[in-house]
Amino acid sequence: MTWTFSTDLAACLAAARPSVAAHPIVNTTLLSILDALERRGPHAYGDTDPVFGWWTAADGTVDGAVVHTPPFPLVLGALPPEAVRALGGALAADPLLARVTKFNARRADAGILAEAWGRPTRVAEELRLYRLGALRAPDPAPEGRARPATEADLPLLARWTAEFSRECDIPATPSEASLRDRISYGGFLIWEHGGRPVSLAAFFRPIGSASRIGPVYTPPAERRRGYAAGVTHAASGAAHAAGAGEVLLFTDLANPTSNSVYQRLGFTAVEDRVERVRA
Repeated sequence: MTWTFSTDLAACLAAARPSVAAHPIVNTTLLSILDALERRGPHAYGDTDPVFGWWTAADGTVDGAVVHTPPFPLVLGALPPEAVRALGGALAADPLLARVTKFNARRADAGILAEAWGRPTRVAEELRLYRLGALRAPDPAPEGRARPATEADLPLLARWTAEFSRECDIPATPSEASLRDRISYGGFLIWEHGGRPVSLAAFFRPIGSASRIGPVYTPPAERRRGYAAGVTHAASGAAHAAGAGEVLLFTDLANPTSNSVYQRLGFTAVEDRVERVRA
């Protein structure tokens, strides 16, 4: 049983794609990162080369993967406990992982990895993964309507996604290439009221029949009017129309308002993930 680490995306996909794709719900973040790197190149998330890792079990089969795209956390997919424990030793010893200062993992795995790493960490964020059951319309319905974003909306999308990143303490803002990519498949929806944009939601391309909503953003002056619920409902329907059999999203557990909004739309909890940072 062993970890293999590499900066070679093609090698990672050849070795680990089947095992990662076999669990499209719990591996949603890992799958969307790999898809972006495959589509837009190794620097889709920043100037530093990403690092990939995959776990080979005793029988020779690959059983899970991780990816690190600095300045973002190391993201763990679904892994057996023994792989998570072994990853802790690798974090302390493998030079390819020297840049890792934070990681994002399923709650139980985060505890195992923090202990195995042997270095002090603190919880930076707790997230809950939801999947959509039967989509329900917001009640009461917000005023306005949704429309797909177009190239003319690029300045607005750049501004709002940057504001979202700052508000959520995300270490980098989406590039123009990533915004254009989402526009190309109808992945951004804008909620308008009175002819002006008031909220947005996006969805990722369906991968393995699953798509994830995010980000969802409403400027502070437009909040508490139901626009986020309206545009999330529209984005969820659009994701289904784009071929997603499963529609997913993450919420910050520190935000009870967003958690209750999404539950009213028909989302149900799957599992929690934790981001831990070296103290």
